[in-house]
Amino acid sequence: MRSIWTGAIGFGLVNIPVKLYSATESSTLDLDMLDKKDHSNIRFVRVNEKTGKEVDWANIVKGYRMPNDQYVVLTDKDFEAASVKKSKTIEITEFVKESEIESVYYETPYYIEPDKSGARAYALLREALEKSGKVGVATFVMRSRETIAVLKPAGKVIVLNRIRFSEEIRDPEDLDLPAKSAVKSNELKMAITLIDQLSGKFNIARYKDTYSAELMKLIKAKAKGKAIRTPALKVVHSKSTDLMDQLKASLTKRKKAS
Repeated sequence: MRSIWTGAIGFGLVNIPVKLYSATESSTLDLDMLDKKDHSNIRFVRVNEKTGKEVDWANIVKGYRMPNDQYVVLTDKDFEAASVKKSKTIEITEFVKESEIESVYYETPYYIEPDKSGARAYALLREALEKSGKVGVATFVMRSRETIAVLKPAGKVIVLNRIRFSEEIRDPEDLDLPAKSAVKSNELKMAITLIDQLSGKFNIARYKDTYSAELMKLIKAKAKGKAIRTPALKVVHSKSTDLMDQLKASLTKRKKAS
């Protein structure tokens, strides 16, 4: 794996030199965009709006447009100079229970690897987090953007999960949602019974990206000139429109399957 950020974890007065690695990779198929007429590949190019000529990545810089339409050009050193500490340090500011952080805030996970000189301190932080049952909340800057992060042990590695700022989460007040009073107590009891029947220990390995596999089968079939038919979607409904009857039917179906 190739590291995407190098710096240190600030843990009180302890400094742990580390590297960040992306913890995820896409499982979707890599599809190209083509011109419908002749299937030529569609290219996206970086073009100078004045000359119309393509610009290499090496010649592209970032700039901020001022009110007078003049640009202030920023370099990598400028971004670092804005806050050297935040650009180079994952500063743990507090420790909290993981359950206190709502899932809507979680964004992107990364693996943290210690430098050899910080191996003992890394192990200490990892074990302390595990024993305490807490996660570390930290702030740092990556790719010229400040972010909040949660540090959590997962086996031998410490995982850093970027989380969103509160202002990035939309307020659901504008949605047309049913009131809690709309739920009948007997229906709720039956729904909980169904939940209990379907309950088990979560194992992510049971879940596979089957859609990509099915799509690849279709691609191979089309490549051989086979006709592709879209199967009709069969949605099985309860004969009754009564919610209680539907819940009872769900429980009966589950018992038969057991």
